[in-house]
Amino acid sequence: MIPNTKVQDLSTKLIQGATLLDQSLFVQCDDCVISVQSNSVALLNELQRYFKHLVIHQSQQSEADIVVIAIESAALELPCAFKDWPRQEGKSGRKDAYYQLQGGRLIQKVRTGMVFLQSETSRIAVGPCVKNPNQVINFINSQHMNWLQQRGWLICHAAAIAYKNQAYAIAGFSGGGKSTLMLRLMDNEQIDFISNDRLFIRNINNCIKVTGIAKLPRINPGTIVNNPRLQSLIPEQQRVQLLDLPKQQLWNIEEKYDVDIEAIYGQGRIGNNKPLHALIILNWQHDSKQTFQVNKVNLQQRRDLLAAVMKSPGPFYQDAQGTFLNEHAEFDESAYLSILNQVNIFEVSGKIDFAALQCYFNQHIISEAR
Repeated sequence: MIPNTKVQDLSTKLIQGATLLDQSLFVQCDDCVISVQSNSVALLNELQRYFKHLVIHQSQQSEADIVVIAIESAALELPCAFKDWPRQEGKSGRKDAYYQLQGGRLIQKVRTGMVFLQSETSRIAVGPCVKNPNQVINFINSQHMNWLQQRGWLICHAAAIAYKNQAYAIAGFSGGGKSTLMLRLMDNEQIDFISNDRLFIRNINNCIKVTGIAKLPRINPGTIVNNPRLQSLIPEQQRVQLLDLPKQQLWNIEEKYDVDIEAIYGQGRIGNNKPLHALIILNWQHDSKQTFQVNKVNLQQRRDLLAAVMKSPGPFYQDAQGTFLNEHAEFDESAYLSILNQVNIFEVSGKIDFAALQCYFNQHIISEAR
């Protein structure tokens, strides 16, 4: 029975019966090399396409820092009393459930039946991987996220772009439109993509640096319909129907589309490891009666805005000692404040107006970096 199974024995059982391919995929994220092994050619091909800007040849490195194994199979039925992992504020429905093992953790994706074993020695994904490649991609990225956090990087719920070797982060409360703003700003050919949803910050020799993970933007129709670069992601007839919806209803539609940054915006438009010049916090609303405005703020005095920036590492996170995150762990506000007090913070409030904010950003916020 799983309750008394050691991680190594469970690893063997999860892989049992699957023949791993001779080929592996090697992805380099910062200084971390992740090897992905699988029994599915289709899955490895999809992962190679997704991570194409980070793929390296095996001859370029001696050994992977982390090995991920992804087994294509039917959804597993395991004799575990899985416990729901709480979702972030504003999200509903069951998503992740977990079962704690000695030295490891099983995480189940409730909607798809995918199961993941996370430990210091085993990182295994099992289930209908080909049908759910994004969950395998997220699992691979979780390993990079763990690697970063174990080295002192702090996770933020923010998008980020780079302009002339300076990074600009964008956070926002639920439905604030950080992805929409980020992709609009990338109309400027001198602006590169860093991150869409998970950003990591760290004080390195009194310079606040940011880095992202290899996760392409996954956006809703509300972000697509008014952006000419993105309109091809939705059929024209569907786009016309969506434009007829009230703004708030359109904005609330949860229907994800991947944005291939290099295919849409051009090769070489993905950056990383930049000094953080400013953080923009979107605290505006569609139904606000106030005019759009931007104000520089002090987070020590406006701690209410930290809720838009702080991000839980999630159920896959293990610290450097191998301890897993507790689902009820509270945020360490002081850790965020100690880093962000060295960064320019702008609060955007009033009525949502992306065109006005895009203009303000180009005329004021990045003017200091020119």
